[in-house]
Amino acid sequence: MVYDAFIFAANAVLPIIILIALGYFIKRIGLLEKSFFDAGNKLVFRVLLPVMLFCNVYNIERLSDVRPLYLIYGIAAVLLIFFISIPICCAFTKESGKRGVLIQGIYRSNYAIIGIPLAESLFGEGGAASAGVISAFCVPLFNVLAVITLTVFNDSNEKKKTELKKIILGIIKNPLIIGTVSGLLSLLIRAAFVKAGIGFRIKNITALYKVLDNLKSCCTPFALIVLGGRFEFSAIKKLRREIIFGTSMRTVFVPFIGIFTAYLFRQPFGFSGEHFATFIGLFATPVAVSSAVMAKEMGADDELAGQLVVWTSLISTLTIFIFVSLLKMLGIF
Repeated sequence: MVYDAFIFAANAVLPIIILIALGYFIKRIGLLEKSFFDAGNKLVFRVLLPVMLFCNVYNIERLSDVRPLYLIYGIAAVLLIFFISIPICCAFTKESGKRGVLIQGIYRSNYAIIGIPLAESLFGEGGAASAGVISAFCVPLFNVLAVITLTVFNDSNEKKKTELKKIILGIIKNPLIIGTVSGLLSLLIRAAFVKAGIGFRIKNITALYKVLDNLKSCCTPFALIVLGGRFEFSAIKKLRREIIFGTSMRTVFVPFIGIFTAYLFRQPFGFSGEHFATFIGLFATPVAVSSAVMAKEMGADDELAGQLVVWTSLISTLTIFIFVSLLKMLGIF
């Protein structure tokens, strides 16, 4: 079990590192210019990620199977971690742009890309179903909180009073939120069609669905290659303190709070193995790749955001293995 858990964690995370390394290598040999990676960053943020999030939500099959206490716990834990991270990060650094990136790096996991497949690998179809249901709520929450955080804590707005109107517009116009909400609305429409006995689905428009599926499939590898192309090893020295802080908070503190608090409430809340498989994906996975993309687009410290994606991905190979093994010893899996 120990060996299998380690191999599983490595297989989940190492492909991310390899694709990032490929992007860095392409840049180093001069195959592509910096302008390509900057343009690619916009393409990922405005097109590819929204399509991927839409498809992930739309493909959920058993929305009615969700346990209310399980859903409430997931949302409440994300919010708790978010609010705890604000004073901690504000005390850690005085630089506004870094504060926003660190806060986002602490609460926002790579749930869509790693978390859902991870839950399925840990607990089969039950884990995948539970993970898919909660994604319809936690992924939009991640993005709403990110817009608020990166708008409030922003270098370009450091000396300006942040307006509520600007935050609201940022949420409404955010491509990732639009993609997720569109998927949720389509999912609800599909459920209404089922009740009404209507057999039409988006998949029936073969050409459209194939385009959406192709864009979804290329999102993750392209986003990681772009991230690698914008990665700089020279930044490690000057950002070492922030990298160590953000990485340890994301890979150790957050999973400990999220997973083992759930363990304490497992009996009254009725949590089972499939729920804990989801909690591993929600709390123990590295920082979301989209966090670096969004930081760049919203004027935050995208260099630090990219570093956190890389280093949390590396360290989480070990920490995911540790948390999975502990839950196995506790009889959860």
